[in-house]
Amino acid sequence: MRVLLKTLGTTFRKYPVFSNSIIYGSLCVGAEFSQQTFQRKIMTSHPQKYDTGVIARYAIYGTTMTGPLLTVWYRWLDNYLVGKSLKVIAGKVLIDQFFMTPQILVIFYVAMSIMERKENIFQELQEKFPVTFKNSCLFWLPMTSINFLMIPKRFRVIFVGSCSFAWINILCWIKRNEPLE
Repeated sequence: MRVLLKTLGTTFRKYPVFSNSIIYGSLCVGAEFSQQTFQRKIMTSHPQKYDTGVIARYAIYGTTMTGPLLTVWYRWLDNYLVGKSLKVIAGKVLIDQFFMTPQILVIFYVAMSIMERKENIFQELQEKFPVTFKNSCLFWLPMTSINFLMIPKRFRVIFVGSCSFAWINILCWIKRNEPLE
């Protein structure tokens, strides 16, 4: 077990974008799979098949878009604001939430719309961005604070990915349903 952990640690140091992308993409797939299991298997009297096309879209989104982007983003943010003082942590949390999060949400809704071959790739973004961002603030401000206060740099994307498992379940729900105000 110790050899496995050492190998994983080495892999994360040598190949952070690849490692984080694989894990983040896997967590996106896991979140969508859990949503579909709940909605298609548990909460219905007539179980349905999994929608593998939707699962594949989450895999593409998490592995090729958000995983690499967050790896580079957190590396930059950690180098831009160095330290663990409350002022530095507050700066990181606010910059992350109010600069990067809106971009991630735009990428999410537009990329999904493109992969779903929607005619108006901005419609869902326009309809759901406000409620998604509001919920994002409620969820991510505390999680990001924990991330910058307690999590070692090399494990930040993994922590975010783990939190993202819960967040993406929320995001999947918002995407499937009409936004609540």
